[in-house]
Amino acid sequence: MRVPRSLEVWKMGMVNYLDALRLQEKLVSARKVNKISDTLLSLQHPPTYTLGKRRTDHNLLIPESDLKSIGAELHHTQRGGDITFHGPHQAILYPIISLRDIGLGARNYVEKLELTMIDLASLYGVKASLGGRCETGVWVGGRKIGAIGVRISYAVTSHGLAFNIDPDLNYFKNIVPCGIAKKEVTSLRRETNLELPTEEVIQEQLILCFARIFGYSSVSWKEGASLLNDKKEFDEI
Repeated sequence: MRVPRSLEVWKMGMVNYLDALRLQEKLVSARKVNKISDTLLSLQHPPTYTLGKRRTDHNLLIPESDLKSIGAELHHTQRGGDITFHGPHQAILYPIISLRDIGLGARNYVEKLELTMIDLASLYGVKASLGGRCETGVWVGGRKIGAIGVRISYAVTSHGLAFNIDPDLNYFKNIVPCGIAKKEVTSLRRETNLELPTEEVIQEQLILCFARIFGYSSVSWKEGASLLNDKKEFDEI
């Protein structure tokens, strides 16, 4: 008999990257000792470039000193993957879940993240697919629409996926996205002729795709933006 599993979704809105990183670290620690159940952060970031633990700085194509002039930041992380961009009009999910509890290995976990974005794209008639060898993420033809970079510590996940709804694609010209040269980056807006609903609706659809693919029987929702400004509530996680 299948055991029902619930997912708590925190809707965060626009969050500074370092604040989101601090929250993830706090939640990961809590999830490891079963203080919280599986949790999913849904948010967007101001313009931000992030590097993975391999530190492929050469894939940043402009001097770091120039980033302030274009309104962007650069942060180094401990996730897998190469350099990527996060910004407004991009749907980001950071799952803080126990792979041990749901019986998944790392590769299967990444595949399910990819399927989550493929399912969302299909709702708008966009035929997205997995990439070729060494091409993680989700692609529409030779154009990347969704990126993945994860960290797994003692079977608990952090970081996650970023799906391009309608970000400013010019930001991607300053990097070799995910270390894959001579490939375009695209967005849902660019790939469909349909009238898109609000970004909040699209992000909720992405969450529901995630919940279905990962087999959660119920989803609860929490407005989490205020938590970052409430030290008492944050410390109690």
